Amino acid sequence: MRALLDTNIVIHREAATAVNQDIGTLFKWLDKAKYEKCVHPITVKELQKHEDKKKLNTLNVKLQSYSFLKTVAPLADDVQAVSRQIDINENDKNDTRLLNEVFQGRVDILISEDKKIHAKAARLGIQDRVYRIDGFLEKVVSEHPELIDYNVLSVTKQYLGDIDLQDQFFDSFRANYDGFNRWFNKKTDEIAYVTHNMGRILSFLYVKVEDESESYADITPVFSPKRRLKIGTFKVVSNGVRLGERFLKIIFDNALSYKAEEIYVTIFDKTDEQKRLIELLTEWGFIQHGIKKTKTGDELVFVRNFAPIFVPANPKFSYPFISANQQIFLCPIYPEYHTELFPDSILTTESPINFQENQPHRNALSKVYISRSMNRNLSPSDVIIFYRTGGYHKSVVTTIGIVESVIDGLQSEDEFVLKCRKRSVFSDEELKKHWNYNIRNRPFIVNFLYVYSFPKRPNLAKLIELGVIDGVDSAPRGFEPISKEQFKLIIKESRSNEGIIVD
Repeated sequence: MRALLDTNIVIHREAATAVNQDIGTLFKWLDKAKYEKCVHPITVKELQKHEDKKKLNTLNVKLQSYSFLKTVAPLADDVQAVSRQIDINENDKNDTRLLNEVFQGRVDILISEDKKIHAKAARLGIQDRVYRIDGFLEKVVSEHPELIDYNVLSVTKQYLGDIDLQDQFFDSFRANYDGFNRWFNKKTDEIAYVTHNMGRILSFLYVKVEDESESYADITPVFSPKRRLKIGTFKVVSNGVRLGERFLKIIFDNALSYKAEEIYVTIFDKTDEQKRLIELLTEWGFIQHGIKKTKTGDELVFVRNFAPIFVPANPKFSYPFISANQQIFLCPIYPEYHTELFPDSILTTESPINFQENQPHRNALSKVYISRSMNRNLSPSDVIIFYRTGGYHKSVVTTIGIVESVIDGLQSEDEFVLKCRKRSVFSDEELKKHWNYNIRNRPFIVNFLYVYSFPKRPNLAKLIELGVIDGVDSAPRGFEPISKEQFKLIIKESRSNEGIIVD
């Protein structure tokens, strides 16, 4: 497999000082998965413009470790048409030439953090071969789980005073925020959420609750008085296992717990890492409010409304709130897959050590369920109650999900595997077996958002007693509809936070 690398990826990789930790992880996985690292002649030409001749000589030596494209593909007509619509300057046109190599099939994939490149790839229908760093890492981790040589442990809470402030993970904060170390040391008795990999910090989250008396004089426009959750410090190094989504769940859980009316974050948009975080936040309903004045420049201020509303057109924008006025289904899931897909819904009889979050499907909030249910009448925004099978006493309802989309009528095994791979509990070989198990009843795919794990899990006996299920023989075998009243009985019996239900 040949991977063409965008010019900025090469520049960051070969810089004298590390400015992006994600790059090191990317190159490690390119080597592990045996990708040939390719460079376009345009990239070489761009790098020759470096003003420091000594650094240029060093850079030219380092470039010898890459494979140079010996020939350049002529621009395809479709590529030229897209270029005329989007490209403004010479840099844009150079990026299009890189993209053309993928379109023409001379390289297998392109890795780039450039938004325009991804927009052009979508127009050309090759977006599944053009990756951001985190997207590529997720792809190779899903395809090559046998190559993972580390465990990303569950997120842990730690006092800031017990965290190594000198870890290089915090270098970017020191570069962007004057007095970061001083701020950190003043917060030593407060809690942060952290993951480690081989003794080094991989992700970090600090949140703070602010009440109506908080001053926002340095934010324009000034906030109106509200109870808010501030995302004080948030960073995740790309690693292919969707830790960003895992931390978003923690943010939303905190906002729910503290009864916040709004969530906000202030962030620069100087680096690829910061821009990627902004993209993640906007995907989940954060919008730009204004700016915050700081000594090192203007930070962008993003806010997320956390009032109990439901947005049927895009449930991510109102996550984790759900509507009981949608269709509601009971859905069975076998024990061997249950905690793989829902690590937060682990049973007390299971060992957490068997479910360390080192796979994308475990951390992702957007997940995949594969079904052959006779009832396929699901729609976006419908509610799913997952039912862990196991018999009269051991079968329990554990988890709430919201349908994002339903994909039915797929025509090929390859398409099925591609649609499921990154967010399913199954390996490629298992997915192929599911596809071919019954050629007269091919499986369909339900993309859904993991929303909530029940504090108490009513079993089949209790569900029969409540009238949610008629009897043992009526336990769900596919997507079984239940009424709004039955759903609310489950919510009450499971001692769930009823605040997540809008109506």
